[in-house]
Amino acid sequence: MERLGIIAGGGPLPIVAARDARMQGLKVVAVAVEEAASPGLADEVDTICWVGAGQLGRLIATLKREKITDAVMLGKIPLDLLFSRAKIDLAGLLFYWKLKDRRGDTILAGVGDQLRQEGITVHDCRRFLSSIVLQKGVLTARPATSEEQHDISFGRELARSMAQLRIGQTVVVKRRTVLAVEAIEGTDAAIRRGGKLGNGGVVVVKVGRPDQDMRFDLPVVGPETMIALEEAGATALALDADHTLMLERDKVVAAADRLGLAIVTD
Repeated sequence: MERLGIIAGGGPLPIVAARDARMQGLKVVAVAVEEAASPGLADEVDTICWVGAGQLGRLIATLKREKITDAVMLGKIPLDLLFSRAKIDLAGLLFYWKLKDRRGDTILAGVGDQLRQEGITVHDCRRFLSSIVLQKGVLTARPATSEEQHDISFGRELARSMAQLRIGQTVVVKRRTVLAVEAIEGTDAAIRRGGKLGNGGVVVVKVGRPDQDMRFDLPVVGPETMIALEEAGATALALDADHTLMLERDKVVAAADRLGLAIVTD
């Protein structure tokens, strides 16, 4: 591999991957989604091209023009942009109507399959995000207490069931009682909701799906997660090792230690 294409949505992950790929000696071409990807991505890649959400034909044509046969898909695309304001082209329209459902992972997997048919391989995103993939262990100054560990074991089983059903990847529990399950509102909102219902002292468990597609949609935590945990009065956060990405780890761990919050991975 000499060239890598990054199909980029919003957030910092495309930038992290671009820096990693260039350190590996690759030429990096970003195909960035308009109104989603960060303009700052342009400073981290060799070439950047912009396409509208829903412009699948233009995306494929751009990758082929740039001689890209290896790619990763990273970053968020707001649902309202994808479904309400998308500048969809003919290829995107045909793709849309062939989808079995409109869930995010179905769309991403479908795009990956479409690219494969065009001779473009979408790789496991961890290949270019190794610096932020969490390994098994205790990240914070203190481990989980025995009571928290009971809640973690209880919550992990439930979270994996919810993730398998593609409902959400996060649950908030307290004394083996489920307070919140992540849905369309996202992780941070679910954490806040659970914390409010539990009046603090809650344990948060975030997992990947058992059949997680490593090409995209890995669980991500970062400084914003810590803000939600603090507001919820959480005492512990449990994550999946090897399947979770952590942004700005030093800041996250420092914030957790300040709060006396345990972060554990398994």
